[in-house]
Amino acid sequence: MKILYVAGREEAYSRTRIVLSALRQNGYEVVACLPPDKSFKHYPRLLLQTLLKAPSCDLVLVGFYGQLLTPLIRLLTWKPIVFDMYITTYDTMVFDREKAAPGSLKARIYGLSDWLSYKAASLSILDSHHVIGHFGRIIHTETSKFRRLFLAVDDAVIRPGPARGPDGRFLVHFHGEYIPFHGVRHILKAAKLLEDQNVSFQIVGKGITYDENMRLAQELDLKNVSFHAPVPYAELTRFMARADVCLGIFGDNARADLVLTNKVIEAIGVGKPLITRRNAPVQELLKHEESVYLVDPANPQALADAILRLKNDDALREKIARNGHAIFQRFCTIKNFGAELKALLDGVMGRQPAP
Repeated sequence: MKILYVAGREEAYSRTRIVLSALRQNGYEVVACLPPDKSFKHYPRLLLQTLLKAPSCDLVLVGFYGQLLTPLIRLLTWKPIVFDMYITTYDTMVFDREKAAPGSLKARIYGLSDWLSYKAASLSILDSHHVIGHFGRIIHTETSKFRRLFLAVDDAVIRPGPARGPDGRFLVHFHGEYIPFHGVRHILKAAKLLEDQNVSFQIVGKGITYDENMRLAQELDLKNVSFHAPVPYAELTRFMARADVCLGIFGDNARADLVLTNKVIEAIGVGKPLITRRNAPVQELLKHEESVYLVDPANPQALADAILRLKNDDALREKIARNGHAIFQRFCTIKNFGAELKALLDGVMGRQPAP
């Protein structure tokens, strides 16, 4: 099968790279229409390439960010379209970045972009049943054309690495772009609570709330947290491998209720015990005290208690790490992601029922 893959993000972007790798591993002939960066200014060129190349392809796979592309691609071709929605515009712009109030005209426009892209596609993909149900409630639509496909990461890069030698400290790792739902401020407050417990934190990255979190770190006069600039993706493995525990997200906004997030998958991918906030999408994949340690959102004391619990319980820490990595190998490698994606694409083409 020959697939036209059109995405709004460049080949180096993590989701684009994962999908391309999964398609090629499954033997598809892939014609890629990708921009050099995330700017919307490239979209007219992408649409022109789609018009020219779609006739020779069997199926069009639209990647992230495709809410603006998918309805227009439907006008250019009647080939089957699978839309890898990945995240919704409404949830990101309304619940996380707070660019519009729920129910406002601007929020309705964001929701309309999600709805139009869903209606234009033959099939759409999100990463949890919970988010699919939420989409239906928010957008007021049926969801029969959605399928769940768990997140995957590049397991050629994200994999267990050499552990740090014994140095008498317990090291906690977090990386991210300081997006509001990450709840970095709660991590910093938990670090303050653990200053006299021989627990150190390393935080890698930079982004939206970075400046305000740096001000908070100064106010707290933190002595047990090191901050690191963003590193190449492959370098994350080295940072994570030397940690004793990895952290997910801890925010309490509506967006944090809806995300599984790459950092969760990356933590179990390197075989580290994961602590993250409790939400429905995470619990579709992982189980508390079996393959993850869950805490209440926006609760630094609960996070500090969880870190101490794993610090002082070697057996529990090792069990969570072992079981989490087993789940990663079952669902979240590129090979398994690709097998699930292949089943969906074949189903759309009528080769077998889509699961």
